[in-house]
Amino acid sequence: MMETSFMEKLMSRKSLYAFFWIIGTFMVTILIYYTATLQKEVPPIPKQVVSKSGKVLYTYDDVVAGKGYFQQFDLMDYGTLLGMGAYLGPDFSTEFMHKRAESLYRSYARSLFGKPLDRLDDMELAGVKARTIRDFKKQTLLDEAGVVYTEASAKAYEHNVDYLVNFLVNGDHERAWRAGVIRQDEAKKIAAFVDWSQLVASSLRPGTDRTWSNNWPSEPLIDQDVQWVSHFYSLWEFLILWAMTIGVIYLAYEFLFKGEADEEKHLEPALKITKLFPSQEKLLKYVPIVALFILLQLVLGGYLAHIYVDPTENFILSQDILPFNVMRALHTNLAIVWVAVGWLVGGLLIAPLVGGEDLKFPRLVDVLWVALLVVGGGGLIGIYLGATGQMRDVWFWFGNEGRELLNLGRVWDIGLVIGLVLWFGMVYSTVRKARKNNLLVGTIIWSAFGIATLYIAGMMPLTDIMPNYTVDDYYRWWVVHLWVELTFELFAAGVLAFLTVALGLVSKRTAERVMLFELGLIMMSGTLGVGHHYWWQGLDEYWIAVGGIFSAMEPLPLALLMIEAIKERSHIKSLGKEFVFNVPFLWLAGSAFLNWFGAGFLGMVINTPTISYYSHGTYLIMPHGHVALLGAFGYIAIAFIYMTARANALAKNLEWDDRPSLWGFWLLTVGVVLYALPTLIIGFEQTSTAHEFGYYAARSRETIEALSGWMWFRILPDGMMILGGLVILYDTTRKIYFSKVLHRG
Repeated sequence: MMETSFMEKLMSRKSLYAFFWIIGTFMVTILIYYTATLQKEVPPIPKQVVSKSGKVLYTYDDVVAGKGYFQQFDLMDYGTLLGMGAYLGPDFSTEFMHKRAESLYRSYARSLFGKPLDRLDDMELAGVKARTIRDFKKQTLLDEAGVVYTEASAKAYEHNVDYLVNFLVNGDHERAWRAGVIRQDEAKKIAAFVDWSQLVASSLRPGTDRTWSNNWPSEPLIDQDVQWVSHFYSLWEFLILWAMTIGVIYLAYEFLFKGEADEEKHLEPALKITKLFPSQEKLLKYVPIVALFILLQLVLGGYLAHIYVDPTENFILSQDILPFNVMRALHTNLAIVWVAVGWLVGGLLIAPLVGGEDLKFPRLVDVLWVALLVVGGGGLIGIYLGATGQMRDVWFWFGNEGRELLNLGRVWDIGLVIGLVLWFGMVYSTVRKARKNNLLVGTIIWSAFGIATLYIAGMMPLTDIMPNYTVDDYYRWWVVHLWVELTFELFAAGVLAFLTVALGLVSKRTAERVMLFELGLIMMSGTLGVGHHYWWQGLDEYWIAVGGIFSAMEPLPLALLMIEAIKERSHIKSLGKEFVFNVPFLWLAGSAFLNWFGAGFLGMVINTPTISYYSHGTYLIMPHGHVALLGAFGYIAIAFIYMTARANALAKNLEWDDRPSLWGFWLLTVGVVLYALPTLIIGFEQTSTAHEFGYYAARSRETIEALSGWMWFRILPDGMMILGGLVILYDTTRKIYFSKVLHRG
């Protein structure tokens, strides 16, 4: 009895509130410490790289300029660098490393045995391999003062430059890369940057037996493979996941959800909407635009899928007009635009309901609308014009910044942040005097503030590119990961808790306790869980431990969120009453499920260090990214636009039919779940190939084409999702503009 009493106190609102702040403060402090010491562990950019005879191959300035061109022409949305980017093209780092190894084999076969490589016996081949490994691991050291290549490696570099310049300048029809965009002098600088990245992947970190990239990628030609430390922390990851899952579910059911029936007498009156405030009326024009952007993103996804299957063929329009890398950048950035707008709508809809009064300046909703159109439209146009070489002098400010998922030019970045801050100010000024649901609303508002401020992390330095790719990618993941696994999760937990209370489904006491428990888990797992993105792009080995352990915890708050949503959905049905917000709540419940399935379940497929080592930059990443995007980002935005449409219908007594909304929901949901099947199968095969034959083979076109049947299978899920997007656009437009007024009585 005493033990139960202690546990009940431990799971009280006061204790859980303290748990959240203690965990949050500790995790953020550790992340800041790691950030402050970052420069001590990142791979340096050498002042110059020279051959043993003294010939200068390239300099620090060449590497930095090459990184700029790599970003300007958005090569990260075509292939990958150190495994980060898109999967149609090669991993440029691995390609340079593999071709360098092949060139060294040929050179040392001649110099050691006086014979071509294909005429060596096994013993001679072993000698050539040993000599090549010595060149990579003993004679080539990445140092800030400079790098000295052997004559054989210098020759290999020159061959790599010739290859890449020809590819980038003249194009390759078989691999869907178009000619006529990148100039020869620009391509040479890109080659210097790519060669630096292969030095990161192949040369040893001083005082260790591992490369700067922790021995990634696997390369049999130089015996480079995964280390025991990855296996060690993978084992711990599974142990932690199982143990903590049992503990979290036990605590939730025994102390958080227990006694919910007794709490029903404390339910607040269900939210009733009889009129719209002027600012809410102005939100209606946002709804079809969000739906239109959803459909456009899905259509572009279908276009990209076709090019993935057959890079040599055009799809509707010529690839000269719609190049793959530009369309992929538009595809991913459209998601950012429509998700951001959807959230803005949700915040501005809820604020007057909570505050009991309208925004002080309703016309700011129109100002925000115009600003979003300018930023969104200008940013998307800039992405296209920048990557196609039409903004060479101003690409950084107005064009394509070329960092996967963060492609907007800096002017549009700044505009987006200003819009988010303006939105935050409008919402905060309205709800700050509200006397009810302060904790629930505060969670939504301050997590939204975190979303706006975290975006700034991806804008450093403000007026120029970050010279070091590893440092740049470190902050890029601050935006991408800490959005998805931290601030978005906080936002989702707050929204679900607020709405279940506001709609009279759950008592405020229960909602607050469950939400605070989730918030603590989110802070514990999501903050340092960013480390699983840092294993192979140049940061030190301890990130394998940090990222592995905390990534194991990431599914826990997602699972709890899903359980909570399922319980509330069942509770709604059990009441047997009309539930007017059925459609918005269905999208929220779908968000919880897809968030767990995409970010949690499919995330764990790739988040163990051992599996990530071989699957990094393969199709195995795609189902995780796509399902998690809809779960963590998208479905909440869609819930908000449907809630706005429903509020409008209630206030004006308009007809409302759930059926087309349900068709849109199930087409999109089943489609994205089915989408995971072929991409998982292709990813498994690529991962197996990386394990057996090395990463270069895994990324080859031959490996993908052997699975063309599964590539074509994507027509089914892609078609379902596009149809679902079309239904959502039709349904929301009809509900906003063409619904008939019902006769009262």
